[in-house]
Amino acid sequence: MREDSVSRKNHEIEVLDIAVRIFRIEEADFISLTDIARHRDAERGDYIIQNWMRNRNTIDFLGIWEQLNNPDFNSIEFDGIRNQAGLNSFSLTPKRWVAKTGAIGVVAKTGRYGGTYAHKDIAFEFASWVSVEFKLYLIKEFQRLKEDEQKQLGWDIRRNLAKINYRIHTDAVQAHLIPTELMPQQISIVYANEADVLNMALFGMTAKQWRDVNPGEKGNVRDQANAAQLVCLVNLESLNALLIKEGIEQSVRLKKLNSVAVEQMCILAEDAGVKHLKGGK
Repeated sequence: MREDSVSRKNHEIEVLDIAVRIFRIEEADFISLTDIARHRDAERGDYIIQNWMRNRNTIDFLGIWEQLNNPDFNSIEFDGIRNQAGLNSFSLTPKRWVAKTGAIGVVAKTGRYGGTYAHKDIAFEFASWVSVEFKLYLIKEFQRLKEDEQKQLGWDIRRNLAKINYRIHTDAVQAHLIPTELMPQQISIVYANEADVLNMALFGMTAKQWRDVNPGEKGNVRDQANAAQLVCLVNLESLNALLIKEGIEQSVRLKKLNSVAVEQMCILAEDAGVKHLKGGK
């Protein structure tokens, strides 16, 4: 699990007034041991980490974790380190641990997000050694971060699906509603007009009407849509593209789309356990 060969995504959570950085290697979350150590001593984080790593119980834990998760773990070097644990002269740094054993559970980073990071399993173990209270709050904030990520991921998937499906809609508009002699500015008006057909059917207002009502909001009416509305929007785009190809005039399409939107939103609201959610009318 090489740090320089994978994509990273940085996060930061606050635990008992301490900012704790998290970054991702492949699909695994690595938590900053350097930040956790600040709970005990803000100035001597490296010393605290090394003091923890020279502990015999810590070495046993790290070795077992690597054996379970790292097929390239150097067990021979590990045995040599383990045999030295407990001697007064024994010391162990994260860099030495990785260099000797090929460990993947601990990473020493440099630069802007520099410090010692460890896989969440190891980081929670270190946090427990630093402070049981801190560990519990760390787990709580980490879980909250994961829940927020899942919610955002679900919203992004639905939003992207709506964007992809919008291509089907715009292709239908281009093929059947835009004469070849129109200027680019005129073409954009046609696209916007058809987009507002969907907005009226689902949200009960055009894009401009939404901006007038929400002058301080960023984005547009679709960016504020909930999950049920995005699902319904995808269906409306496909249906409107079909109606356009069949040559049905806009006023008739709007009534049909609104009827479908109300019906689908009621069903989606029922499934979500919401009694009064429905499309604009």
